[in-house]
Amino acid sequence: MEVATQSTYPTSNSDELLAKLRQKFGDRIVAEQSTCDGIPTVWIDRQHLITFLRALRDDIQPKFEMLFDITAIDERLRVHRSDQPPSEFTVVYHLMSFSGNCDIRIKVPLIDADLNLPSIIGLWPAANWYERETWDMFGINFEGHPNLYRIVLPPTWEGHALRKEHPARATEMEPFSLDDEKADVEQEALLFKPEEWGMKRKSEDSEFMFLNLGPNHPSVHGAFRIALQLDGEILVDAVPDIGYHHRGAEKMGERQSWHTFIPYTDRIDYLGGVMNNLPYVMAVEQMAGIQVPERVKTIRIMLAEMFRICSHLLFYGTFAQDVGQLSPIFYMFVERERIFNIIESICGARMHPGWFRIGGVAQDLPQGWEKRIQELLDFMPPRIDEYDAMVLNNGILKRRTQGVGCYNTQQAFDWGVTGAGLRATGFEWDFRKDRPYSGYENFEFDVPIAVNGDCYDRCAIRVEEMRQSLRIIKQCLDNMPSGDYKADHPLTTPPRKEKTMQDIETLINHFLSVSWGPVIPPNEVTTAIEGTKGINSYYLVSDGNTTSYRTRIRTPSFAHLQMIPEISRGFMVADLIAIIASIDFVMADVDR
Repeated sequence: MEVATQSTYPTSNSDELLAKLRQKFGDRIVAEQSTCDGIPTVWIDRQHLITFLRALRDDIQPKFEMLFDITAIDERLRVHRSDQPPSEFTVVYHLMSFSGNCDIRIKVPLIDADLNLPSIIGLWPAANWYERETWDMFGINFEGHPNLYRIVLPPTWEGHALRKEHPARATEMEPFSLDDEKADVEQEALLFKPEEWGMKRKSEDSEFMFLNLGPNHPSVHGAFRIALQLDGEILVDAVPDIGYHHRGAEKMGERQSWHTFIPYTDRIDYLGGVMNNLPYVMAVEQMAGIQVPERVKTIRIMLAEMFRICSHLLFYGTFAQDVGQLSPIFYMFVERERIFNIIESICGARMHPGWFRIGGVAQDLPQGWEKRIQELLDFMPPRIDEYDAMVLNNGILKRRTQGVGCYNTQQAFDWGVTGAGLRATGFEWDFRKDRPYSGYENFEFDVPIAVNGDCYDRCAIRVEEMRQSLRIIKQCLDNMPSGDYKADHPLTTPPRKEKTMQDIETLINHFLSVSWGPVIPPNEVTTAIEGTKGINSYYLVSDGNTTSYRTRIRTPSFAHLQMIPEISRGFMVADLIAIIASIDFVMADVDR
């Protein structure tokens, strides 16, 4: 493994990109929309969708190598959309260009009576699950999709949950009951039928065996199922089945006020803690025009990197455990608990502090925080070195993971792989370096890369990332700015508590901000960060209210699990366990 120097990708000019698109497609562009995030947003009719996306992938400079996300918006109750073409439902495609270091957002307007679009799986295989999810949640049909059925909701679910008429709370529905007849229907829906999963029962010379791995199994790290098609001990296919952990997080984001949704974000990548708060609060701050103090930026970075280390320690230990080495996880849990003790002394909670706020953080750093951070910087580096000798240099672990589950950079682009999985293919890309946010541009750290793209390299990348996180935390300790821990802005919630004790007006504003939430101006924004598992982003739509009109949570684990069949065929079941472990996912991050 090597450590790359800072990348020098040019930042593409949005105006130049839009000019190229106008020149090539002319009046086929229905409209251009301005959003506060500066991402070029163009509307096109569905008959031009395939041609338009193919040109963005292959012809236009810069080329957009990755399909980052597909989602939809139910526009029927939206008020503030005067600059947009008529649409009852809008399908949104988000593409990323790594060569040009820019994004583009493509929107397709639809009416409720004709919710049909062509599938784009032929352009990006990663579109498969995203299209299934959009059908599941909105009822939008993707013509040509090979397997368009429910993905996160049960097969017997009625309705499409992210439509505005669908209830957002259980109290809005009839009380649940399960009589014998309904139980029989549910059981029938759960029966495994290989043909429905795209599998054949036999080949010309053998009958296949089918094996369920999960949905409750130690090696799948949560409620996750993989249907295995086996020819003897060899994997013919391995089809992932998700949705067992779905909690309706995006629906909750449209139900809660801007402020009260913050604790819900903690439960997405529940190993990432406050790092989940960061893209959400930054997105709201961008729509509200809130500039946070430099002290806030540095505090956020310090806490986010501490949670990155905690997450990677859990990955490291369970990765070793999954390939048969039991002792490392016990050592690594000790260090993880020591870091949680430090986090608790700052935030008041450990795994899910929900500590970031719109415009700042919940409170200032406590007295003596420097001593606690120095403890971390003292005890952690030698422990990582010790784990290298125990795990990465272990001959058995190397033989179990090197050359297993390999993929290259182009495959990573095709399947939407980000984070350590992308960097393990030799491609240097880290959001903190290439699109710095929250003050990361002021920090010195390296981006580790590897070259083989296998299970071992994905582990080695995360180990080196822990060392780089310690470098960042040391710079936070040495260069913590003075100043306020929250912006002095009327939409910051809640206001600083000490001011509520001085006059009744501030106390009233505090009460209203916490109870109802701030009124965020109408706009749209996508904000992404380098999370513990890859790129995590929030796409928020405000209609000028105290709640979000549309909350889209794009998580890295959702894309990564979809790639399991691609990199596991031809291996054995034991190899599949190593592949699953190397992906580093949590099911709350997948199902949301």
